[in-house]
Amino acid sequence: MISHALTIVINELNAHLKKVYGDSHSSGSAQLGNPSDGFTSEKGGTSRDSLYFSIINIREEKTLKNLPNYVRDDITQKVLYENPPVYLNFQILITAPLKNYGDGLILLSRAIRFFQYKNVFTHENIEPASIIPASSHNDIDCLETFKLILDLYSASMEEVNHMWGTLGGKQYPFVIYWMRMLDLKFKAVQHQGDLITEVVTNFGQKSPTSA
Repeated sequence: MISHALTIVINELNAHLKKVYGDSHSSGSAQLGNPSDGFTSEKGGTSRDSLYFSIINIREEKTLKNLPNYVRDDITQKVLYENPPVYLNFQILITAPLKNYGDGLILLSRAIRFFQYKNVFTHENIEPASIIPASSHNDIDCLETFKLILDLYSASMEEVNHMWGTLGGKQYPFVIYWMRMLDLKFKAVQHQGDLITEVVTNFGQKSPTSA
């Protein structure tokens, strides 16, 4: 589901780059990638001709932690008991390791402008083609409903130094976003019961039988 969420955002960005800028820029695509693997211009390595999206931090949204553990179904008159979803926020690193430094800055700025224009992604406001995952995805690993919100994050110099030191020490033009709120849930009903449809209040005590 995490991979599918990022794929949806990347597909929307790539569609925007192609529509707005066409083929005017030879390096105009985004994809998933891990900066710690390193980038190279040689064949067989991770190409330096794209933007790369990678996850550098995951946090639980604790404000939604105490949700009810039941779902009411008025059609079947049943109540389903199941654990509530886990709501997660992801810190996304977008890296532009292009060989030409200026081209990298141009492509990165185009991505920033796109997310300034569109930072909320739902079924209603994206192209149907953007939802199509990679062929290797299992249907269980794909999102059914979603609302992904991207917020720009301004890291301190200390955080930047620590991050790139962890990723291998070589820094490229980059930007960081928080992507929220992805809810992860496995479809498994733990218990099922009947709804309470009537409450009896006019009850009394039976008088004792005389001896």
